[in-house]
Amino acid sequence: MIVGEQKPFDEIWGMVKDHKQITVFGCNTCVSVCHQGGNKEAEILASLLRMRATQEGLDIRIENNGIERQCEHPFFEKVEDTLQASESVLSLACGIGVQFIAAKYPSLPVYPALNTTFLGDVPSDGFFAEKCQACGDCVLGITGGICPVSRCCKRIFNGPCGGSTNGKCEISKDIDCAWQLVVDRLEALGKLDDYEKITPIKDWSKDRAGGPRSFKLEDF
Repeated sequence: MIVGEQKPFDEIWGMVKDHKQITVFGCNTCVSVCHQGGNKEAEILASLLRMRATQEGLDIRIENNGIERQCEHPFFEKVEDTLQASESVLSLACGIGVQFIAAKYPSLPVYPALNTTFLGDVPSDGFFAEKCQACGDCVLGITGGICPVSRCCKRIFNGPCGGSTNGKCEISKDIDCAWQLVVDRLEALGKLDDYEKITPIKDWSKDRAGGPRSFKLEDF
């Protein structure tokens, strides 16, 4: 899932304080899981903005709303009138949602309330870990399901380096050596011979390929 982190409140306030009306707009999928961008967070942020506006003697109408996903047109149908009537939107979606609204409503100022951080999973309640960088050329099939691009601090493809000690990265004793994890996983699967295979240098052209990537289903 996409993980985001709410921006510092002062930064958010600085972006929106000159508007007379603000719609704080939640996104109830990825960023709601990490408790940063759902309807509940939109309601809390709207309350904080109202208090700040009162403290500074500013007359700003601040409302909150939200939809399931801010990156697909169908979900906007129920809030079409609300957004059309808004003077500005403060989006609690990832960067995709912010850009989607900006493109959908060209005359509507849209501001990000979150910093989009990474693609990750939820190893335990309240903890989110980066596991993928969407590099466009997945190697998980030969590394035991452990990504060296996102989990090795040096992005090494034929590791480990000489700096790992007792299964930990030299960058920090709190970081598992990704290649130690790969070796342990391949050994458990009985595929340790795969570790001896040399992996070519990462072809980053598949990540950018001359511009923003896209994918189209031919049947649509």
